[in-house]
Amino acid sequence: MQMDKASLLAEVVSQLKELKGTATEACKGIVIPMDVDDVSVEPHYEGPDGLLSIKASLCCEDRPEILSDLKQAINSLKLKTVKAEISTFEGRMKNVFVMTGGKVENLDSTEVHRKLVHSVHQSLKSVLDKFSTPPDFSLRMMFPNKRRRMSLFEYSSSSSCDQDCWWN
Repeated sequence: MQMDKASLLAEVVSQLKELKGTATEACKGIVIPMDVDDVSVEPHYEGPDGLLSIKASLCCEDRPEILSDLKQAINSLKLKTVKAEISTFEGRMKNVFVMTGGKVENLDSTEVHRKLVHSVHQSLKSVLDKFSTPPDFSLRMMFPNKRRRMSLFEYSSSSSCDQDCWWN
């Protein structure tokens, strides 16, 4: 049985799509850190009673001191943590938390939960911001023995120089 090139290509594309779907299904639930720092928070309303559950994740550089700050941030939210996953890969870490809040009974409660999701995001973002290094600091770390060039024009002084200045 011989296939023409177009039919063969169509078959290969079909098999690749099937393999991609299988790989995606196999990787569901696996937490892999990404290359960029990221905070994401997703609300989920579960069951007929409207119980709110929040899935929050923080992806950043792997640093041991970050775990204690994450614990403080999460404890300050007064939510119940029902699941926590931490994974590391090549110097990066991803932390995923599932927390529960209260029930959504009316529109006002929905607004409260929206604010709660925002608070979770802000809390995790503050942890991420604490460990992000400013560009100037990272340059100093790369070249610790190099002195920074200074210009006389970078600084402004509040004192005036009328007659006693050396350049007059």
